[in-house]
Amino acid sequence: MAVHVVLNQKGGVGKSTLTMNLAAVKAHALTGDADVESPVAAISVDPQGSAVWWADRVEGSGNELPFKIAQAHDNPKILSQLHKLPGISHVYVDTPGWIDFSSNGDSADSLGAGASGDALRAVLSIADLVIVPIEPEPLCFDPTARTIKKVIEPLGKKFVVVINNWDPRDGKVDLEQTRAFVDAHGWPLARTVVRHYKVHTRAAADGRVVTEYDANRVSLQAREDFYKLSLELEAGGH
Repeated sequence: MAVHVVLNQKGGVGKSTLTMNLAAVKAHALTGDADVESPVAAISVDPQGSAVWWADRVEGSGNELPFKIAQAHDNPKILSQLHKLPGISHVYVDTPGWIDFSSNGDSADSLGAGASGDALRAVLSIADLVIVPIEPEPLCFDPTARTIKKVIEPLGKKFVVVINNWDPRDGKVDLEQTRAFVDAHGWPLARTVVRHYKVHTRAAADGRVVTEYDANRVSLQAREDFYKLSLELEAGGH
């Protein structure tokens, strides 16, 4: 059993997209097109329920998710047992778009009070790997640093930073600055960069995950990033 938690204090860095698409490619790799129970689950602890809304769009479009999904932001007791789900070998956890840190520096208390803080504490307690998405822009740097320094490192959790939503048309300056920022802190950085594609932007509204994209050149390139990232995480994350 492996539990992956996708976490960053910064909203809008693609946590739901990473959660849903990593779950999709892992499920496809394990089951292919076979009509069997999926050993992969995506769990949302985001009260806004973006991942579950996406799943509802998939079902409404006539497609079918290759993994199980559930909303569980208000049940820390269940969340602390995710690593014991029967028939499940991989869990991907989507977290809130904003983490309201308290002023307390202790890692357990820094997540604040209330249901969201309790949910995050529960899933982090059993996380095998924390995936920290960062977009290649300076506005993401400070929130990413706070997330790692205030929560992940004090808990001693294994983590990897993933550069997400990089548009090659913008050139490599922002990409290299982001890599330099991560390297300067000595944080593990995934070699795989998830590139920006319009098909990713439209996927939730269209009711698709990455394994269900049309078989054209752009979609295949968009899919490739998630398959490569999944393989890299399986091999140890860095």
